[in-house]
Amino acid sequence: MKQWSLARQLLVVQVVIVGLLVAASAALAWADVADRAEESSAAEVTALAKAIAGGPTVATAVAGPDPTAVLQPYAERVRADTGVDFITIMSTDGVRYTHPNPAMIGGRFLGNTAEALAGRAFTETYTGTLGPSVRAVVPVTSMADGRVIALVSAGISVSAISAEVADRVLWLVVIAAAILLLGALATYLVSRRLRRQTGGLAPAELRRMIGYHESILHAVREGLVLVDDDHRVTLCNDGVRALLDLPADADGKRVDELGLPDALVERLLSDTEMHDELHLTDTRMLVVNSSTVHHDGRALGTVVTLRDRTDLQALTGELDTVRGFAEALRAQAHEAANRLHTVVSLVELGRPAEAVEFATGELAIAQRLTDQVVGAVAEPVLAALLLGKAADASERGVELIVAEDTEIADQGGVPARDLVTILGNLVDNAVDAAADSEGRWVRISAHSDADELVLRVADSGAGLPEDAHERVFQRGWSTKPGDSRGLGLALVGQAVRRAGGSVEVGREVGAVFTVRLPRGERA
Repeated sequence: MKQWSLARQLLVVQVVIVGLLVAASAALAWADVADRAEESSAAEVTALAKAIAGGPTVATAVAGPDPTAVLQPYAERVRADTGVDFITIMSTDGVRYTHPNPAMIGGRFLGNTAEALAGRAFTETYTGTLGPSVRAVVPVTSMADGRVIALVSAGISVSAISAEVADRVLWLVVIAAAILLLGALATYLVSRRLRRQTGGLAPAELRRMIGYHESILHAVREGLVLVDDDHRVTLCNDGVRALLDLPADADGKRVDELGLPDALVERLLSDTEMHDELHLTDTRMLVVNSSTVHHDGRALGTVVTLRDRTDLQALTGELDTVRGFAEALRAQAHEAANRLHTVVSLVELGRPAEAVEFATGELAIAQRLTDQVVGAVAEPVLAALLLGKAADASERGVELIVAEDTEIADQGGVPARDLVTILGNLVDNAVDAAADSEGRWVRISAHSDADELVLRVADSGAGLPEDAHERVFQRGWSTKPGDSRGLGLALVGQAVRRAGGSVEVGREVGAVFTVRLPRGERA
């Protein structure tokens, strides 16, 4: 059998609780009204009996020859005026002088009189000729010597008290029913709201869904962030904490309080959806997607997913490097073919000495750059990169100059991949800038000591605008046209930050980039 939903279970429990509370309150109120009615009746008949006993009428009539003739009309008149059920005046022996039923006059009073005969008034509930009643018995004393000469009893039947209680409780029952109805209605409205919020699921189903939810959050490697309409983080999984280096108390904070990159914060605060956008942190390249969550036509917040593209970008960079090597080899092969044709032609023209001189000179020029780079750079990948960039620059008419004091004996703890990213992108940008200048040269220098490795790339280009030094390493900034530009220097900045270094931008000649990377253990 299908389990009741959480909302239905809550509705039943709340209705039962409200019903029990209202019933218990009504019962207590009923008992309180009954007690108060009985106490009120006892006080009323006591006061009435004392008033009759204290008056001169009873004492005078008792001393006369026919007490009943005087007292019966008097008692009935008082009874009619006060609304009590009976007033009985009797002798000290209990013989009635008055009674609502004249046939009972002369009979003995049914009840206790001992305390009254002792001079004390008292009340009791007793069953007499008129049925159960709450009665008071009061002594009548002689004004001369103070002795008890008669007794007065006034009473109200229990049925009359019950009728009065019933009249009072009727309103109590009506109020209790109204409270119960209002409580049930409020409970129903709460259960309806709960049903909408829980989707009508049973507790076991909710428990299972929460378990799946927690498992998915911890298992998925992609980053997941839920941001509410006030741009506060309501949920983030383990993946996004690692990708964005979020603090442990990230939940509940606004996205602009988490130390995220400015570009990503700006996009999150803009409430516009993102589709496969690239964003850089200090150590990673992330692909970001976001989607706004709506419910009942109202925006509840934003779901943001992040994928790590750092390794893929590194592989893409390595592929570009290999492609650059291939292009450089193609260019060198083309140049070698031209030189070889020249040598062959000189030999065919019978001028072997000039052929040997030409071949030797070209070989010396090429070998000198190769020997300089290989001798100065111990990392073969970095050396190959510089040779490839030199060939590419030569093909574009730009002279790539490696300073004579350049030496990179080791990377000092910086991965070769990061050095390729840094130097490769700086040289590419420098060659692009120098190709459009008059000098058409790019100069590379590097040196290291016990503390740091310093790389410097300068070009003969026009240089950077004065206001661009702070923005040059931001994703998307570029002096070149096109939407796909502005990534190279951003990757340089990221790689430098990842290594714990710094970049300085100067304008001594064209654009001058000086990279300082700490040696030893990475920061």
